Amino acid sequence: MRKVMIFTVAIMVFIVSACSKPKEFDGSKNITIYTRDTTSGTRAGFMEGIGFADAATNDSILASGFVTKDNTGIMTSVGTDLYAIGYVSLSSVDNTVKGVPFEGVKPTVENVVNDTYGLKRPFMWMIRDDSDYETPEIEALVKAFIAFLGTVDAADIINNNGAIAIPTSVTWDDIKAEHPITAANNSAITIRFGGSDSIQKVAEALTSTFKAKAGNFVAEHDHTGSGDAYKRTQTQPLTDPVSKHVGFASRYFKDSEKVGVEENLLGQLAWDAIVVVVNKANPIQNFTKQQIKQIYDGTVTTWNGFSE
Repeated sequence: MRKVMIFTVAIMVFIVSACSKPKEFDGSKNITIYTRDTTSGTRAGFMEGIGFADAATNDSILASGFVTKDNTGIMTSVGTDLYAIGYVSLSSVDNTVKGVPFEGVKPTVENVVNDTYGLKRPFMWMIRDDSDYETPEIEALVKAFIAFLGTVDAADIINNNGAIAIPTSVTWDDIKAEHPITAANNSAITIRFGGSDSIQKVAEALTSTFKAKAGNFVAEHDHTGSGDAYKRTQTQPLTDPVSKHVGFASRYFKDSEKVGVEENLLGQLAWDAIVVVVNKANPIQNFTKQQIKQIYDGTVTTWNGFSE
């Protein structure tokens, strides 16, 4: 019986050891490049940050064989592909991937706030023109939500969901009387939110909290990219099923998107960092701007390429 137990334990130790053995990283393998599509604010901020701005809207100058994914797709792919490289919002990074320091600076909230981390970008919002709403009640709720974004209450939610709030000392209690619509029962009203998917997690957290303070309206989220923040609040009529009341962009709005838009219809709610991510088995400890550009423009095609 004793021999059987020893043999069983030995087999279990072997199985556990085999399963936990780390995957060996072969630097001679080709790099798998992941990117966002050309409407993405994350892509625009990333390409501009590495000195490859022309690639923000032009796939033809990227390295051959690149793969286009959204934030979730890049996280999943990099987590399972030893030779992958991608970039995502700081708010999306978790322990399934390795966030690599950029120019010697770690991608942290503290380093975004102290302005030492180079791949930094704004989270912006845009709403419809005055009176361009189905009802006055919907317009009043949208404007109450925008006011809420500038409060300490919202800042706590933003910071707890991976972004960095704009400093403020105003609380919702200080200003809620200016928005009497929030005291009504608004459970029959739906507010449509869209734009950047990098902001989706933060936006959903904000609306989840705010709707309880504003009569339990229904918050409908449909995030399809920063380019749609302007299009779906300013160019598409309310009768269009994809039109939005509030749009978010993970970049500054382009000059062409601000033509005819009143200043009070857009603003910034937070800062974010773009993080270069690789598989956790990848030994790399830092990226320079030039190294990342060399990967994305095809100059370097293997992980050993930097030392060849």
